Amino acid sequence: MPRQARKKSGTGIYHAMFRGINGQKIFHANEDFKRMIETLGRYKEICNYELYAYCLMSNHVHILIKEGIEGLGRTFRRIGASYVYWYNNKYDRTGHLFQDRYKSEPVEDTGYFLTVLRYIHQNPLKAGIVRNINDYPWSSFKEYTGSRGICDTEFVLSQFSEDVSERIKIFREFNMQGNDDKCLEYERQERISDRVAARIIREMAGIDDPGKITAYARNERDEIIGKLRERGLSIRQIERLTGVSFAVIRRCKAHL
Repeated sequence: MPRQARKKSGTGIYHAMFRGINGQKIFHANEDFKRMIETLGRYKEICNYELYAYCLMSNHVHILIKEGIEGLGRTFRRIGASYVYWYNNKYDRTGHLFQDRYKSEPVEDTGYFLTVLRYIHQNPLKAGIVRNINDYPWSSFKEYTGSRGICDTEFVLSQFSEDVSERIKIFREFNMQGNDDKCLEYERQERISDRVAARIIREMAGIDDPGKITAYARNERDEIIGKLRERGLSIRQIERLTGVSFAVIRRCKAHL
């Protein structure tokens, strides 16, 4: 089936998202997050796009962006290629890192623009990583409340109030509001076959038989299972291939 054409935005503004292949991690250490933010800042100057919000999660990235002098596809290819080259060199690996096609949706009006902005900043909160969005270091939220960074904050803050002294207060209150917003997300990824899943388990655990994972110490076993869930293996699949109980696997949450 041919791919559906992307919807064009009349404003040039898009909510975009890209993630690791099969949901795998693309950021492991603080240095990795910092490198991606630096990359976004560098190509902002080269491609002349406007950046309003971002949030870097361990296996995906959300961005609120206005197209610059070239199409988003080319811009994201530049960003992706730069980061992957650095990442592969750091982790001594080869090949692709990101899902082959980023997702995007047009943002046509102020109301939805602000909804997306809040949705992006609340990603770590709704994922249960932090209790307060101000505590998450890898989003643009703090750029609006004190720390200068790579975002075009003036345009965003002007949407909240003409009174400069009130803008940040209103911005903070809006971003803290509870809501049921659901914006752009990836559909549930395709099921990984047992054959591929077994290979992933062997490689990740450094064993020749998935069942040998039961011999690991509890903390080490649980850490590996959490990583397997990050890669997209289902609880039942891990149970079936390793012999670890459903209840134990369920407690080993993937840290997305």
